[in-house]
Amino acid sequence: MKKVAIITGGAGQLGSSLCANFDKAGYITIMADLSIEVCKKRIKSLKLKNTYPVELDVTNINSISSAFKTIYKKYKHIDVLVNNAGIAIFTSFKNRTFEEFDKVMKVNVYGTFFCTQCALKYMEKQENGGRIINIGSIYGVVSPDPRIYGNSGRNSSEVYGASKAAIIQMTKYFAVHIKNKKILVNCVSPGGIFNNQQKHFIKNYEYKTPLGRMAHENEIAKVVLFLCSDDATYITGQNIIVDGGFTIW
Repeated sequence: MKKVAIITGGAGQLGSSLCANFDKAGYITIMADLSIEVCKKRIKSLKLKNTYPVELDVTNINSISSAFKTIYKKYKHIDVLVNNAGIAIFTSFKNRTFEEFDKVMKVNVYGTFFCTQCALKYMEKQENGGRIINIGSIYGVVSPDPRIYGNSGRNSSEVYGASKAAIIQMTKYFAVHIKNKKILVNCVSPGGIFNNQQKHFIKNYEYKTPLGRMAHENEIAKVVLFLCSDDATYITGQNIIVDGGFTIW
């Protein structure tokens, strides 16, 4: 019986790589995102054979409940949830509005929490439990260095870092408090992922990274896939930082 993996934010850069890796590994993969049409196009462009689109708004509890119910009803089990949906904001904290702060927290923190809460209703029924992987960030662990951004206007924000720190802490909380000991919860915190950023930013970022380069999304996705494998049955409550060494000095 094929395992079922739900990837929130599945149509994005990292989400697409996650879906491709789970698809290749033989999972029934659910690409869950705001637009089902975008998901369909992405699945077609990536030529994914076992990936299916589902419309999901992680800020809407009814949307979460409906999507998970539909998936469980069709496949009779949910084995993996990757809480990948997330947004960032780049304006100065000095001018932060309530609406901006609230939007980031709703997607990143509330979305992670309520998707996890919903998935647990199904995973706790299952004899084999399940895996929940949250996507954090190095900026949930350290502060962004303003020197690498220059005048790009892309400085990582205080609310983004706060939201990712909250995700890391929730990972630990769920790992401890879930009664079904076969449900393992971990977090993967990526460093900077190459996405055709400005040249001066890439140069500055690479200078600060011991491995001398930014990550490729596939390198993050493979760590997530490992944590869902039979080789990771004694790992729970951990925040795995995948950053080429960026945070070690």
